[in-house]
Amino acid sequence: MTSSESGIRGRSGTAHSGSEPAAGLMSGAAARLRIAAPSVADRVAAELRLQLAQGMLLPGARLTESTIAEQLGVSRNTVREAFAELAGERLVIRQPNRGVFVATLEAGDVHDVYTVRRAIEVSAIRGGGSPERVAAVRAAVEEGKAAAAANDEEGLGNANQHFHGAIVALAGSRRLNTIMSQVLAEMRLFFHKATVDAHFYRGYLADNEKICLALEAGELDRAGDLLLAYLDRSEKKQGAVHGK
Repeated sequence: MTSSESGIRGRSGTAHSGSEPAAGLMSGAAARLRIAAPSVADRVAAELRLQLAQGMLLPGARLTESTIAEQLGVSRNTVREAFAELAGERLVIRQPNRGVFVATLEAGDVHDVYTVRRAIEVSAIRGGGSPERVAAVRAAVEEGKAAAAANDEEGLGNANQHFHGAIVALAGSRRLNTIMSQVLAEMRLFFHKATVDAHFYRGYLADNEKICLALEAGELDRAGDLLLAYLDRSEKKQGAVHGK
């Protein structure tokens, strides 16, 4: 057990003095806190999801409990719980007697992912957002431009992910952000096959700029239309790459 794990368990298991009714109330409050607060396994799953979204874990790569446990400073049981969560999201697969592997998405997954993206990204941008959240979309566009200028293709990929994450964040919904974190991980998994073209992500820079300009101008319906057309083109491209 790591210090972070023991700290979390320690807080939930702290004894309280006083009358039985008070202890019962505190017990109920502690139970609610345990439900509300993400577990260590949830945080490990979030970290692995982020690594998937950033292209650090490749489709088909074998994931070992011991290595990840050592890298993240958690127990192997915690990693096993995180694997179970990611397997439920189809981001990893368990192969009997072989281990856990990063998923390789099929052609049919492309349409599913883009259906979700249309539902949440287009809705989020049509709703607009606070100046700070709009600024985050602009920051992702500028991040992409800087990566392109530096010929940093991996940085371009990350900037594109940040752009779409920032669009969903316009809605100010923690639940939508959680859904999008899974979608971003799935996107990167099937983008790996497309990036045999070294300049794959550069094709999105001009689109991202146009969408951002419309958003900044308060032309929210136009921003939504531009994003919808963008997603339609992207799905067709991914379908062709994956033989759909």
